[in-house]
Amino acid sequence: MSDAPPDRLSATALYTVCDPSALPFETTADLTPLDDPIGQHRAEAAVRLAVGMNHGGYNLFALGPAGIGKHAFLRRHLEQAVAERPVPPDWCYVHNFDEPHRPKALSLPPGRGVPLRAALDGLVEELRQAIPAAFESDEYRNRRGAIQETYKDRQETAFNALQEKAKAQDVALIRTPVGMALAPIRDGEVLSPKEFQALPEDERRRRQKASEALQAELEALLHEVPKWEKQQRDETRDLNRETTEYAVGHLIDELKSDWSGHAAVLAHLEAVRADVIAHADAFLKDDAGQQAAGPTILGQASRGGDPMRRYQVNVIVDNGGQSACNDDKPGGPVVYEDHPTQPNLVGRIEHMSQFGTLVTDFTLIKAGALHRANGGCLFLDALKLLTQPFAWDTLKRCLRAERVRIESAAESLGFASTQTLEPEPIPLSVKVVLLGEPMLYYALMHYDPEFRELFRVAADFETRIDRVDDTVSAFARVVAGLVRRDGLRPLDRAAVARMVEHGARLAGDAGKLSTHMATLEDVVREADFWAAEGGTKTVGRDHVQQAIDARTYRSDRLRARIQEEIDAGTLVIETDGTRIGQVNGLAVLQLDHFAFGKPTRISCRVRLGKGEVVDIEREVALGGPLHSKGVLILSAFLSTRFAGDDPLSLSASLVFEQSYGGVDGDSASSAELYALLSALADVPLRQSLAVTGSVDQHGRVQAIGGVNEKIEGFFDVCTARGLTGEQGVLIPAANVRHLMLRDDVVKACADNRFHVYPVSTVDQGIALLTGMPAGEADAHGVFPIGSVNRAVARRLAAWTVKARPRQSEPESARRGRRRSDRADKDER
Repeated sequence: MSDAPPDRLSATALYTVCDPSALPFETTADLTPLDDPIGQHRAEAAVRLAVGMNHGGYNLFALGPAGIGKHAFLRRHLEQAVAERPVPPDWCYVHNFDEPHRPKALSLPPGRGVPLRAALDGLVEELRQAIPAAFESDEYRNRRGAIQETYKDRQETAFNALQEKAKAQDVALIRTPVGMALAPIRDGEVLSPKEFQALPEDERRRRQKASEALQAELEALLHEVPKWEKQQRDETRDLNRETTEYAVGHLIDELKSDWSGHAAVLAHLEAVRADVIAHADAFLKDDAGQQAAGPTILGQASRGGDPMRRYQVNVIVDNGGQSACNDDKPGGPVVYEDHPTQPNLVGRIEHMSQFGTLVTDFTLIKAGALHRANGGCLFLDALKLLTQPFAWDTLKRCLRAERVRIESAAESLGFASTQTLEPEPIPLSVKVVLLGEPMLYYALMHYDPEFRELFRVAADFETRIDRVDDTVSAFARVVAGLVRRDGLRPLDRAAVARMVEHGARLAGDAGKLSTHMATLEDVVREADFWAAEGGTKTVGRDHVQQAIDARTYRSDRLRARIQEEIDAGTLVIETDGTRIGQVNGLAVLQLDHFAFGKPTRISCRVRLGKGEVVDIEREVALGGPLHSKGVLILSAFLSTRFAGDDPLSLSASLVFEQSYGGVDGDSASSAELYALLSALADVPLRQSLAVTGSVDQHGRVQAIGGVNEKIEGFFDVCTARGLTGEQGVLIPAANVRHLMLRDDVVKACADNRFHVYPVSTVDQGIALLTGMPAGEADAHGVFPIGSVNRAVARRLAAWTVKARPRQSEPESARRGRRRSDRADKDER
């Protein structure tokens, strides 16, 4: 493990320039625009698989951070994927004449739902005219009159015959307020009771006997009258049915001929025919000229008082315009539901208030997003879906059952307070695409067993891609697509080169490009604004840089306040001189899309103890698990290198000074180790250098995140106090490829006023910070004289000796004491 201090990095290693001359265009106006985000080949393959699979459960979850362009990418590729599919059918609901609370669903070829609705509406209007006209015709009147006359004559003939028979027996048949009655007469005059009693006994008996016989005949005749009236009504009803069927028949038959290829429509038209014939009175007007009361739906008055609503057609899905949407090519729908509540997904049944009661009918059924997307694709925001009551469970239920059943939240809970409908479920064939963050996807995979069965395909969006010639060219075309789409000024090649460099900075890697299109698009739009302010026709590099600087200025209020506190000495950060057990660490604060580096003073104190390295941040619950892990790792390194078989008689405390919030991450573990080694060796560290990097148990310095922001954070502090040429930052050598520093930092390094050192090992770092060699142990485990490691070993060995009385020293302690004595002798 080499302990030689590394050379500082050259300015060219701090920033990877995109050469404008290597771009084969003058402005983006010369390029063929590219609308798709670049580098999303995995996502494209996932979409192709999910849409192409005809088996259940192959729905898609698109995972990636917000702003990466998932929505536009998915809509474009889904539309392309379903373009060759047949246009799905129209769906309608019609009245169920057998079970009014269960409307029937009709599937029709695309574009045929609206014509059917118009045809039924036209039929009703024709019936409103044809049926009353048929009942007002002379033929109908004559036939009905003939029926009435027939039964009237039958009754009169029967009563006249009885009356003549009674008259021959001196009995009269008379009408009274309570009905027909028999009375004795003489010379055509009805006898009073007194006169009747004055008759001879034989006469009275004869007349009484005749009256009883006639009474029996009268009762038999009166018993026949209701039967005759019923026969009259039946014949009248048959006449009405015949008349109605004559008026309706040709109209229904014409419709049936137009829909001869659709069995469900023909069956419904026959049901309409039967219902119209059975309720012909609903089409007639009463004596006051008002429409007669007709049949009702669900036992309630029809909405608006129109009984003809039962013959209407409720078109809930009309795909007649789908071909036009796809440039006259067949294809399925692609639907995005931005508010995925349960009613918006599966539809709803609306109600209206009548006389204080909520009523409904099949015409108030409204389609949901699953109805509209049936036969195509539906994509939803996963977080919005999961935060809506019952929406997630309802969606899963529909996908598993492969049908859409309209239900309310009250029905989902098992109760409802109003009379409602149970529409026939509609078969479902749809691909559902969910958009969400990766964390949400993995949470669903872990906690919801049904999720992995229903969403078998994941489209994992790339957040960054390799920075090579092909991707740079594609990046420029994406910028050209944005310029065309938003009507912006074209960018010249220098501006595009600066955008490429900014894309690498956002990716945190000089060899990568960020695919976070929202941020890049915002920079292009703002650069266009500054170009407009300057009155130029094209956007140049300076405009892009101005947009980037303006975005930073709008977001760095907190960074500026921290810088003020450091300049005022409120936050103590030393940038010159030396200190024992104190080093400048570097942290990154993330505020939404803006991140900045913040120097932090790390200090260490040591004393004789029991081998404990106390992490004060952890002890007060301010240190996160990753930070605690870093402290334990550096403790393991210290024990392995300097203790060997001896106990580590050390008590050390590490702390982030003036830290008032949580600390997490292991990127400060190397800085903490340097502070600890400095305190043990009693060797001061240069305060003009700041440190970042994590350390492993072998003393290797490992890469960390936010390296650009960390360097710039310490650079800003040094610049405010004046660059001396001694200041700089130690970074892991593995982070060199990630460097995309600001122009002012690069310039200062080029002028030797600031330095960036790539460190591979702790020994290299401690040598830079102390100006002394770290020292490498020989075959006997002894470090060279004048090295930092030797000073550390001497002090730890001395503490080991002091930790126990001489008479009870174990062999390992005696070996440590002898090694310490030999080291002292060598130094003398």
